Amino acid sequence: MQSVLVVIDMQHDFVDGALGSPQAEAIVANVRKKIESFHGPIIFTRDTHDSHYLESQEGQLLPVPHCIKGTDGWHIMDELIEAAESRKIMSPVSFIDKPNFASFELLSRLEGMHTVNPIESITLVGLCTDICVVSNALILKAGLPEVPIHVDASCCAGVTRESHDAALKTMQACQCIID
Repeated sequence: MQSVLVVIDMQHDFVDGALGSPQAEAIVANVRKKIESFHGPIIFTRDTHDSHYLESQEGQLLPVPHCIKGTDGWHIMDELIEAAESRKIMSPVSFIDKPNFASFELLSRLEGMHTVNPIESITLVGLCTDICVVSNALILKAGLPEVPIHVDASCCAGVTRESHDAALKTMQACQCIID
C-alpha cells in the first residue's frame, strides 16, 4: 500500500506572480515541510495555458494571463521542487499539466497506480482551495471512492479566507478528510 501526495498548482503566478497573494505565499513553507516528510510518490500539477489564453472561456472570465507554458510564472516554486528532489526516500516525483481547474489525467494516473500498488490514501495540498483543490478532490473522490482523500488545510489557500473555508466544508461534506 502506498500514500500519494498531490501538490496542486504551487506555481509562481499563483504564489508571487500575476495572481499571487499573501495567503498563497504564507503556505509555501508548510507545503515544503509536507513534501520533505512525505514517504510516497508526489505528483505536481501545473495550470497550463498557451499564448491564446485570453481567447479561451476561462480567459474571457478571468482576463489575467497566467501560467503560460514555459514562462517563469508557469514553473513550480523552486524550493518545492528542491524539497521533492532532496528526499531520502526513492519515490517518484512527476508532473501533470492541466488546461483547467481539475485534471482527468490525474485521476487516470492515480487509478493506474492503484491497480498496480493499492493506494492507501491521497493527500492534496496547494492552490487554490476554492478552485483547483476542490475540483480535483471531488473528481478523485468520485473516481476512487474507497480511497481516503485528505486535504491539509494548513497547506492550502483560497482566493479569500471565506472561499477557502467554504471549499473545505464542501470537501468535508463530500467525505474528504480535512486535516
